[in-house]
Amino acid sequence: METIEHRETVVDDVLAQRSIEDIKKSYPDEWIVLGNPIRRNEQEMDILSGVVLYHSPDKRELAYRDKPLLKEYKKTTHFFNRVTPRPKRAVLGSIYSTPLK
Repeated sequence: METIEHRETVVDDVLAQRSIEDIKKSYPDEWIVLGNPIRRNEQEMDILSGVVLYHSPDKRELAYRDKPLLKEYKKTTHFFNRVTPRPKRAVLGSIYSTPLK
């Protein structure tokens, strides 16, 4: 088993193709970078499986670090695996009415 470690980001089994269900269970509320993603078809965004290259709760960490693994893959994709719901924010708004002429 090959392991790559960087700060809080740890990636196990770099060469293993994993299903999207397994990936989502393993990394809740984290940004995930996949190599060689397999999709239903190229026009759709549905990802079926891929190789987990990096994962982190902080998107900036994935954006600003060296990515030597990305060079080994023809296609890559990234997404945020949201599990916990977003906190609701108060929405301020007002309704303006204009007089009809």
